[in-house]
Amino acid sequence: MHIGVPLETHTGETRVAATPETIKKLIGQGHKVTVESGAGINASVIDSAYEAVGATIGSAREALGAELILKVVAPNDSELALINSGAVLIGMLNPFSNETIAKLAGHGITAFSLEAAPRTSRAQSLDVLSSQANIAGYKAVLLAAHYYPRFMPMLMTAAGTVKAARVLILGAGVAGLQAIATAKRLGAVIEASDVRPAVKEQIESLGAKFVDVPYETDEERECAVGVGGYARPMPTSWMQRQALAVHERAKLADIVITTALIPGRKAPVLLSAETVAQMKPGSVVIDLAAAQGGNCPLTVADHVVVEHGVTLVGHTNLAAMVAADASALYARNLLDFLKLVFTPEGQFQINLEDDIVAACLMCRDGQVVRKNG
Repeated sequence: MHIGVPLETHTGETRVAATPETIKKLIGQGHKVTVESGAGINASVIDSAYEAVGATIGSAREALGAELILKVVAPNDSELALINSGAVLIGMLNPFSNETIAKLAGHGITAFSLEAAPRTSRAQSLDVLSSQANIAGYKAVLLAAHYYPRFMPMLMTAAGTVKAARVLILGAGVAGLQAIATAKRLGAVIEASDVRPAVKEQIESLGAKFVDVPYETDEERECAVGVGGYARPMPTSWMQRQALAVHERAKLADIVITTALIPGRKAPVLLSAETVAQMKPGSVVIDLAAAQGGNCPLTVADHVVVEHGVTLVGHTNLAAMVAADASALYARNLLDFLKLVFTPEGQFQINLEDDIVAACLMCRDGQVVRKNG
């Protein structure tokens, strides 16, 4: 099969959907691969590295004109115009955007969105949300250290002792746990909160203190368990108690990292404007939910703003700031998914009996297969 890997043209997107490592394996399976010239340059992969493993370097038209196209994000209109009807597209296509999926279907594309993969043990190797969130959690701490005007670790110097930074992490999914681990390595004192009681042990095992908000009703306990690895919206009564606990901890914190996301929905507000107003001058907030409205209403997507003396960082694509490793992990996710849609002889097939393939299939033969809302 002819596989194309185009240069990502979305603003700020530095990742690439395939690396020499994964392309070598695809070519070894008998596929032809065309990589657009410069596709990997922002991820520290030059054209000659692709050529060395057998890929052909071509134009955008040649890469997007392939039978199967590997992308990081959904194609824009100019990219879509170069994709042939009947082609197969695989990437992070935003399965919760009915408009995007309808546009792909209208163009006659068979599209798979890997964000829709079930959160099961079998799907772990192709879980793009986890692989990229892990990087985002790491980068969030480094960004916090960059904007925080003091040291992160405690230092004892001839000029006196510097106290360790106090870090509060809201949400202990993949990104939050990586943020805890990274902040711990940098010597910070860490507290973390999450609606799911099961993560308390994970938080404490990484060296952070769990901010506990007790559950008072069966409804609160049921929602806290979550679905498919994600938290569910909590009842108002619990959210009010958590807001009070977060408010008190945030006032003492030097850095707050918020990571709470609910797929397909606006991000929950975890850090109120009133709380930010009472935080210490020079404090930093890294809002990983900025792309979905933010966990703080003062966050501005893709901007760094200062409110009440607090720096709020709203970058929406932190994984792209670690492009080389983000691309390497993402490319392996794609490679593992391709194993499910290729036969041992290298023929493309859609096996709807496979729960992962069925969940990721967005559109086929001009028809939307999955629709939200």
